[in-house]
Amino acid sequence: MRVIDETGQQLGVLSASDALRIAREKGLDLIMVSESAIPPVCKIEELGKFKYELEKKERLQKKKQKVTHIKEVRVRPQIGEHDFMIKLANIKRFLEEGDKVKLSIVFRGREIAYKERGNKLLERLNTELSGLFVFEQAPRQEGMYKIAIIAPVKK
Repeated sequence: MRVIDETGQQLGVLSASDALRIAREKGLDLIMVSESAIPPVCKIEELGKFKYELEKKERLQKKKQKVTHIKEVRVRPQIGEHDFMIKLANIKRFLEEGDKVKLSIVFRGREIAYKERGNKLLERLNTELSGLFVFEQAPRQEGMYKIAIIAPVKK
């Protein structure tokens, strides 16, 4: 097995018994870092310190990950002008924050017969927000809802 000491220096390829003997002489642990490598890689280090550094790396990687959320905005085809502008501002804010937006147009009762109003609403949103988003999922009808998922444009 390939052995690395506590300072990061390679001690070379040693037998398991020699590596264990060296680790015991130094009062440290022999930790297998990669058993899939040929030859397997082991490190002479304090086990507690090794675990702490592994957890620290994982926390740092988790912190660097960007979690995208899907925000839902529900509108009706008969939405008022001011309400539409507020919904538009919310959608812009969500997209600028890097979140995806699930846009749901809710048809109630007989409104389902006037699907073109929902299409006009989508067209208006498209013109108002042009260049800010791409359709991740094209608009589709699901019962009484017309649903589209939009994502911010990658810069």
